[in-house]
Amino acid sequence: MDVKLNVTLLTLGGFAELHKYRYLYFVVIFTLYILILCFNSTIVYLIWTHKNLHEPMYIFIAALLINSVLYSMIIYPKLLSDVLSEKQTISYPLCLFQGFSYYTSAGSEFLLLAAMAYDRYVSICKPLQYPVIMNRITINVFLILAWLIPAFEIAVSFVLYFNIKLCSFTLTGIFCNNSIYRLQCVPSVTISIYGVVTLINIALLPMLFILFTYIRILRISYNCCRETRRKALKTCLPHLLVLINFSCFIVFDSVIIRLDSDLSKTLRLTLTFQSILFHPLLNPIIYGLKMNEIFRHIKSLLCQSDVC
Repeated sequence: MDVKLNVTLLTLGGFAELHKYRYLYFVVIFTLYILILCFNSTIVYLIWTHKNLHEPMYIFIAALLINSVLYSMIIYPKLLSDVLSEKQTISYPLCLFQGFSYYTSAGSEFLLLAAMAYDRYVSICKPLQYPVIMNRITINVFLILAWLIPAFEIAVSFVLYFNIKLCSFTLTGIFCNNSIYRLQCVPSVTISIYGVVTLINIALLPMLFILFTYIRILRISYNCCRETRRKALKTCLPHLLVLINFSCFIVFDSVIIRLDSDLSKTLRLTLTFQSILFHPLLNPIIYGLKMNEIFRHIKSLLCQSDVC
């Protein structure tokens, strides 16, 4: 018996002059993907194998870098496949799954950064209570919630997308994100309202908490001795740099979606590459260079490999 499947295919129309630069795109994207996997995995491996790094701060760093790897695995394999394909298409259900995974990863990053900010606050402002507050149970709860809360909220949003009617089947990007919203025949008020609520819950509120926490740390440290101020700046600076890096990623993503019709294809592609490159690649570089304990283990690893 023949079974006919009615699968809606979407076209990814964000590549500029793909026929001319196909293999250049592939080499660049593949190289970046390998670097992202290697850099992030190396630091996670060092944290996993060295007992002196089994502290809350380093555990959260490892979780953040694992999240970067998952984020890259959502985007890059499909991107590499599309570059070598004659047609850049994706089924609608798979597009929804990619969008769900993409925004779940972004939401998890905000919550992990919020957990790291709280960890630094307790460590610097309440050092005597730190072992009691930041125990194993607290760490596990933070990690579980950081992944479950965005997954649940984003899942509800993308379930709503299953019921919409599409009048356009071409995305202007190179992967699936909120630009799916533009494909609707009639914009859904429910999806719009729920999207704003989700944005507040998993992005705006964690961001405000992070900013409040670091401002509080700086204010308390300012009234302490010079050594305490130095320690606060030394341990908080990498996290602030990662926060700035991630904020730039969110800004690029928003600009691409909001100004989609006003951007040339080449400019849109350039901004997209920046948004998917700097975020997962710079995080391990920042932590590898700015965190002394991690840098020391990286140097030791390189020396063992006769690189140094």
